[in-house]
Amino acid sequence: MRARGLAGPRAVVVPLLAAAVLGTVAVVAVQEAGCSDPGHYVAVSGGYELVGGCFSPQDLMVPATPEPAPALPAAPVPTRS
Repeated sequence: MRARGLAGPRAVVVPLLAAAVLGTVAVVAVQEAGCSDPGHYVAVSGGYELVGGCFSPQDLMVPATPEPAPALPAAPVPTRS
């Protein structure tokens, strides 16, 4: 028994058409983002830092570190018979 799939030219055209549409949507989204300064990275001790750009540190929400869950009490070990 053979699995049926897209046959002939449709097997090539459909994925290429989907890629073209997704690529166009991505380009339009970047152009409409409204950010005139994309920023740049500067080497600092221990890594890199983004300078400029459309985000400020206040725009990013960093959740508080959750407290670890309390340890469960040890379960009693049943005796072997």
